[in-house]
Amino acid sequence: MTGQRITPVILSGGAGSRLWPLSTAATPKQFLALTGERTMLQLTALRVADQAMFDAPVVIAAEAHLETIGRQLGEIGVAPSRLILEPCGRGTVAAAALAALTADADELLLLMPSDHLIRTPERLLAAVEAARAPVGEGWLATFGVAAAYPETGYGYIREGADIAPGVRRVERFVEKPAAEAAARMVAEGVYHWNAGIFLFRAGTFLEALRSHAPDILAAVAESLGGHDGQVPVRPDAEAFARCRSDSIDRAVMEKAERIAVVPVEMGWSDIGSWDALHDVASRDADGNAVSGAATLIDGRSCLVRSEGPRIVAIGVEDLIVVATADGVLVVPRGQSQRVRDAVAALSEPAKP
Repeated sequence: MTGQRITPVILSGGAGSRLWPLSTAATPKQFLALTGERTMLQLTALRVADQAMFDAPVVIAAEAHLETIGRQLGEIGVAPSRLILEPCGRGTVAAAALAALTADADELLLLMPSDHLIRTPERLLAAVEAARAPVGEGWLATFGVAAAYPETGYGYIREGADIAPGVRRVERFVEKPAAEAAARMVAEGVYHWNAGIFLFRAGTFLEALRSHAPDILAAVAESLGGHDGQVPVRPDAEAFARCRSDSIDRAVMEKAERIAVVPVEMGWSDIGSWDALHDVASRDADGNAVSGAATLIDGRSCLVRSEGPRIVAIGVEDLIVVATADGVLVVPRGQSQRVRDAVAALSEPAKP
């Protein structure tokens, strides 16, 4: 590893509504231990803890989670260099702008979600190292995972010509496609799932934002106008709320010219649904993932998890059953993306 150290920027503002009832607004999935003893936030911070390569992280989160973040990072001995508290959610591009505007122009920023699983983080670090030289030359880099099957819940990246060893130009981004289009892209073999991880110089990103989304840059800059260097950083709520909500992909990456992708096989999952968690969980010979106060008898290909009442399931197949003190979810495997609709329905006021 050579060159200046990189500043990780950990995005911890997600709601994780598709993992209800375990994940809630008060305790979204990044604060949960979904795959082991550590929470997703802790695992994210630990994979960029090598001080030879990384500076202390910047964490961008909601004010309501300040205490939880402090406690969980304290448990693993990580102290953020900056903690930025968003007054409201405005998408990943606004979060990236907050990080870049509070950094030096030449600072290398590694933007990464706090709630993704990466089984082989050493491969991610090697990919980050491969992207370092192009990023130093003014490229914005993203990281792609080989599209193994036609998933319609992910964005896709089509790779182009090589620009450095292991690094390729991005030909185009594709937002979450229909099933037929996804199957066609997987068959072509030149598309990657968009892992939502980015590496760039702060100044390069701000230049791209100024060119392609100047209104977002202006709103975020205005929200930081009164920042006096105190930690945590608290942007002005009214100014920040005027920023339109968008993703870094749509606002910048799909429009800028010098966009690179580093393909990397790192055992990645966004754990964006109970089906996804079943896919990465430890399973028995019958394909069942059972945890907590749960008993499964003569079951096949199920996920059964309880953080509260005792669950007993008998003779069921391809079923997800999750229970907490706040609720119980029962849904067929393959339909867990619909949990978000249920959460929306539960939040609606009761009809008279």
